[in-house]
Amino acid sequence: MTDLPVTTIVNLRDVGGLATTAGARVRPGLLYRSGSLNELDGGDRATLERLGLRVIYDLRSDPERARLPDRLPSGAEYVPLDLLADATEGSPGELFAVIDRPEQAAAVLGNGRAARVFTQQYRHLVSLPSARVGLGRLYRELADPLRRPALIHCATGKDRTGWAAAALLLLLGVPVESVMDDYLASGPRLAGLHQPFFDAFRARGGDPELFGPILAVRREYLDASFDELRRVFGTVEGYFEAGLGIPPQDQEALRLAFVQPEAAGEPDDGRPRRAGTVVEGEIHR
Repeated sequence: MTDLPVTTIVNLRDVGGLATTAGARVRPGLLYRSGSLNELDGGDRATLERLGLRVIYDLRSDPERARLPDRLPSGAEYVPLDLLADATEGSPGELFAVIDRPEQAAAVLGNGRAARVFTQQYRHLVSLPSARVGLGRLYRELADPLRRPALIHCATGKDRTGWAAAALLLLLGVPVESVMDDYLASGPRLAGLHQPFFDAFRARGGDPELFGPILAVRREYLDASFDELRRVFGTVEGYFEAGLGIPPQDQEALRLAFVQPEAAGEPDDGRPRRAGTVVEGEIHR
């Protein structure tokens, strides 16, 4: 979970480094996560280029990408994957529309609806067809060494990117609570980021508190994804196989790629120990 020294990209960090339940560790330098790249400047572009990124996966919606297109480092392929394209309520496009319409924000987000809709979004990230197709492609491609290193991002790197990273970490055998801590770590990294938006929305006559649940990083949101995974697919392995179309042998390929042994004196031969049952939340077999 190493942060990178940039100023024009929010929440940029390495997905690697976390320990698994079997005494191994997620390899660093293979997958990074962040917010959008629409403000990428020359110095930070050079930082990304030094990472040798081969693919950038943009998990945002079509309206988000059109309004704030990425600025790409040289040498990186750009792959858009709109995970919530099939959402009919509370989609990024719908929430995005009320940013400039304070008079509609209360109807769309008031009376606790924002938190309810956003919790449902986290369930959609597990079971919505567009999310399953997009994430299935993402993980299949990440198993290919020619597609790494890679970067995954959404708007701020906390929600769609948060689930994409969390699901992979679960598959690799990282304990549930460590995955949750990694997700919650986006909160401090985004603190203060939205103040200019709040000020502008207030100046237009809107109540910025309506957006609080959308911009927050809350344990109950990721818990909703975990609950949806258990309810629909039973285990993380079942989610990857039945939900994302990634059979056991390809799941093992991801483990081989992303997990390195950590036992003292043990050589790194690229073959991780298989993760045992994670009692917390019963997410593994």
